[in-house]
Amino acid sequence: MNKVALVTGGSLRIGKAIINELHQKGWRIVVHYRNSQKPAEQLVKRLNNNRAKSAISVGADLSSHEGIDYLIQATTDAFKRLDLLVNNASSFYPTPAGKITIKDWNELVGSNLMAPIFLIDGLKKHLEKSKGNIINITDANLNRVFSNHSVYIAAKAGLSKITQTYAKDLAPSIRVNAVAPGAILPPPNKEWTKQIENKIAAAIPLKKIGKVSDIVSAVMFLLESEYITGQTITVDGGRTLNG
Repeated sequence: MNKVALVTGGSLRIGKAIINELHQKGWRIVVHYRNSQKPAEQLVKRLNNNRAKSAISVGADLSSHEGIDYLIQATTDAFKRLDLLVNNASSFYPTPAGKITIKDWNELVGSNLMAPIFLIDGLKKHLEKSKGNIINITDANLNRVFSNHSVYIAAKAGLSKITQTYAKDLAPSIRVNAVAPGAILPPPNKEWTKQIENKIAAAIPLKKIGKVSDIVSAVMFLLESEYITGQTITVDGGRTLNG
């Protein structure tokens, strides 16, 4: 029976690229989305045209317990098994000191930390049965000061730490690892001009912006490396080496 993956935030950007790679390798896919219903449905249609009944889309707000519970139920109902959970969904925006709201907290911590924890808990028995994998998408910026994003960084730092905690707690049945992207894509709904790209690249030892395929390659490496758990691969062209 083909393996099954749930990728949160899977309709666009890095999540979509991970899904495309997994599907090409024969996986069945649960595509989670929050607001991007049309792209998610288009992606699932294309995947199912390539291989019938191989993908579904599920809309859920991961900053709420109800949304998380719905996604867990929909995932387990769809294919009756789970082999991989990719915690990729992430809200991202600045929260300057003195202007942080409870809404900011709930959304940023909800999507980046609370949802991964409760998805792992809710899907634990299915992943144990399949001797599956969890891969968390964190952030290379955890290794340096990142101004005006205290809530986001706190949430991603928590996700990085629970990668290690769950790797120990869920061993030997489930492996848990993370990928920390650096400069790969501009923030959602923004664009990088050539000038901005050049400025970013100048601070990177490899002197270039990374590609989405670099993240996909790291995810696939961790998925296929059966003796690695509790580790984070930082994919940033060496940016963290410069402090």
